[in-house]
Amino acid sequence: MGFTSRGNPSFLFFFFFLCLSTVSAYINNTSSNNGEARRELASGRCNWFRGNWVYDAKYPLYDPYKCPFIDPQFNCKKYGRPDNAYLKFRWQPSSCSLPRFNGLYFLRRMRGKKIMFVGDSLSTNMWQSLACLIHSWVPNTRYTLLRQKGLASLTFEEYGVTLLLYRTQFLVDLNVEKVGRVLKLDSIKQGNMWRGMDVLIFNSWHWWTHTEHIQPWDYMEDGNRLYKDMNRLVAFYKGMTTWARWVNTYVDPSKTKVFFNGVSPTHYEGKDWGEPMNSCRSQTQPFYGRKYPGGTPMAWVVLNKVMRRLKKPVHWLDITGLSQLRKDGHPSAFSGNHPGNDCSHWCLPGLPDTWNLLFYSTLFS
Repeated sequence: MGFTSRGNPSFLFFFFFLCLSTVSAYINNTSSNNGEARRELASGRCNWFRGNWVYDAKYPLYDPYKCPFIDPQFNCKKYGRPDNAYLKFRWQPSSCSLPRFNGLYFLRRMRGKKIMFVGDSLSTNMWQSLACLIHSWVPNTRYTLLRQKGLASLTFEEYGVTLLLYRTQFLVDLNVEKVGRVLKLDSIKQGNMWRGMDVLIFNSWHWWTHTEHIQPWDYMEDGNRLYKDMNRLVAFYKGMTTWARWVNTYVDPSKTKVFFNGVSPTHYEGKDWGEPMNSCRSQTQPFYGRKYPGGTPMAWVVLNKVMRRLKKPVHWLDITGLSQLRKDGHPSAFSGNHPGNDCSHWCLPGLPDTWNLLFYSTLFS
């Protein structure tokens, strides 16, 4: 990513040694997918995150023209995307099937509860997807949608179910101080806004890689020391460790269920799937190979390490691998307010609907 830490070099060496070891172990594990899947099925368990994309004529799960919650950024059909195949793919786990989404069941089970998505624009992607999935089941029900800077809420009045969105790029605090904008890797005071929820769904990574004019901070702070920059994977590890400490300290598992939606991949570089001259633009089919050539993102390795250190239960929606296959699912040029080629976010209907099916399945399993 072009940056080196000004911290302890021995720590960096040790950190990346651990990362590489974990990646190797992960790659070795995936080579025995079929045997593991059989064992999972025989024992009554199923890995919902291992499988393939299959064409399903019944998809998509809702009509984008009938959902009132989709931002222009994700509304690919409205802004001229001509193909339809990307709408028709359903995720099929290897040794079982995902439960069918039922919006009425969701509303009745979650009656009177608050569900908050916490994260960046990919959390917005997922929040709007869940809103559309529910709305497609109760299109005539009364709802209240409120938006203000950094916070949005959608309440289905008859059921008292509220879907909230708290926008934060890093989960840790970003403050304006005398020296400028400071990203505080060891502070998470904004977490006070997340307390009292029945369900929390976190997301972070997208903004940790941004540089130059789209980088929203001037300094990083760790302890009492300011850094002009730092290796972004090290910074991500420090920030997510702070988030894990917040979960361990403030979450009461008897009252709040916590989810973390994993690293969402980008598809700007076609070499990741064997087409070095291409990007997500004009892609109309998923990647069908047995193994994604781009490999496991290092951010996944960092997140995996953090998750293993949590003391409180957190459901990791490990969407990275299945999302890597969907090079066809991005808005690319068909976005209402994202000029250029958007290979980071996802069309709605589209991939985030599957993320929500996985959330739904885990929530009620």
